[in-house]
Amino acid sequence: MPSVRRKDREISSREAVALLDSAEYGILSTVGKDGQPYGVPMSYAYQNGCIFFHCALTGHKLDNLAVNPRVSFCVLGKTKVLPDQFATEYESVVAFGVAAEVFGEERYAALVLLLEKYSRDFIAEGKRYIEAKDQVTRVFKIEVSRISGKARR
Repeated sequence: MPSVRRKDREISSREAVALLDSAEYGILSTVGKDGQPYGVPMSYAYQNGCIFFHCALTGHKLDNLAVNPRVSFCVLGKTKVLPDQFATEYESVVAFGVAAEVFGEERYAALVLLLEKYSRDFIAEGKRYIEAKDQVTRVFKIEVSRISGKARR
């Protein structure tokens, strides 16, 4: 795991993976050809060391990924503002990797994984939705190469 400045706040890689797996949303950060960073909140699913997300056929993040597929992905778990201490309790993870579009069975499995995370009670309906939107959806995988997490609890 990469070094965290505040060693007293560093969480284990097991905790970091658990938070990455369970967080509701994340921020995907890319860099454009002009060097401008771009962070976008998104839904995602995590499985076997990979982050999966879906998107439209075109857009700013896709333009950036075409130029540079290296990304970071950040999630935030539980937070609690401690106003009298001028501090916040938090837990967070930053993952690094390379994003690549997935196709075929892996693509479909990733979309089902997203259904299982966000629409667990509507799998059959969700699979019909996947088929209906198939031509207007791209699916990507980030193979996580590094992960670090920290928390103040």
